[in-house]
Amino acid sequence: MNTLDAGLSALDHALRTVLGASHAARPNPAASVAASADPLAPAAGLGEAERKLSGALMRVNHVGEVCAQALYEAQALTARTPELRKQMRKAAAEETDHLAWTRERLAELGSRPSLLNPLWYAGSFAIGLVAGRLGDAASLGFVVETERQVEQHLAGHLERLPEADAASRAIVQAMKDDETRHADEALAAGAAAVPEPVKWAMRAAARVMTGTAHHI
Repeated sequence: MNTLDAGLSALDHALRTVLGASHAARPNPAASVAASADPLAPAAGLGEAERKLSGALMRVNHVGEVCAQALYEAQALTARTPELRKQMRKAAAEETDHLAWTRERLAELGSRPSLLNPLWYAGSFAIGLVAGRLGDAASLGFVVETERQVEQHLAGHLERLPEADAASRAIVQAMKDDETRHADEALAAGAAAVPEPVKWAMRAAARVMTGTAHHI
């Protein structure tokens, strides 16, 4: 793929991600939950405060998936080997499922995606380009650290989501399982350790993003 084709492909991917045109290849984990299966009452059993909390948490999770799409796209573009590029694309495809699931759940909860999604995507794409330019081992290390932090973040959301919101909890648990596997696969592929200062910076950036996306 030449530079122009790569640029057009990246732009198309960005637009589909930000505009909500992505579709899941796997069934939504919430499909087996009775409350979410009722299209007339997708948030049945939730009080107003619980519904708003679930909506805010799932908006944050949706933002995380927007960022994941940008990171994997940039890292795939800068991968030095076809093998790594294939691995990044495979992980991105599974993250696309997460993107579609969280957006669907937001609609069921009567909530909306973050208004700042274009900004989140652009910033994450830039970070992914930097990570990719550092080499494949460094890029894989960045994947490991990102996914480990996301895994912890999702574990926290499982504790905070209302017990009655079985649909959101099913989605988050499936996402957490995938993130754990992505980190393990990147580690097995030869990931380099991420320096501690970089880990701290990543955590700080994540706190800003999640805090903002909770409301906006």
